[in-house]
Amino acid sequence: MMTTSSALSRTIAGVRMATSVFFLLFGEYKVAGPGFAHGEFQSYLQGYIAHTAVGFYRPVLSGLVQPHAVFFGYAVGVVELLIGISLLIGLWVRPACVLGILFLLNLTLAAWWEPGHGVPLWRYFGARLDTLPLLLLFIIFFAADAGRVWGLDARRGPVSRG
Repeated sequence: MMTTSSALSRTIAGVRMATSVFFLLFGEYKVAGPGFAHGEFQSYLQGYIAHTAVGFYRPVLSGLVQPHAVFFGYAVGVVELLIGISLLIGLWVRPACVLGILFLLNLTLAAWWEPGHGVPLWRYFGARLDTLPLLLLFIIFFAADAGRVWGLDARRGPVSRG
């Protein structure tokens, strides 16, 4: 009979590996073909800058990202692939979670006003159901050190409980 702790760890590891599939699919699409980096990403950026980005984040998008949109378009795909590979094989899961949290915060800041201004608060959170649940999963994976079960992070040795 499996202990509750063991069952929970295996459940988290399974969810970690399932989550990897999203990032592998999204990253592969962006890196393998030129469509995203050479057009789609620029369209997203224009919409973020003009309508949906949080005010303090717009200058970052227009001044830093937009002038180098092709580079950042491919970088988004590479980051997604790296996160996906890390989650799948359970190697460097904690650093990948930090990268994933930063990545998803970026998307949240870029698209926050998508429902419009002055709508009920729940609509902003509802519109971010593609980023916020994943962000919460990354927090769980980080806290659980999820690469230690069914992952290569287990090869690092036992966790010190000090």
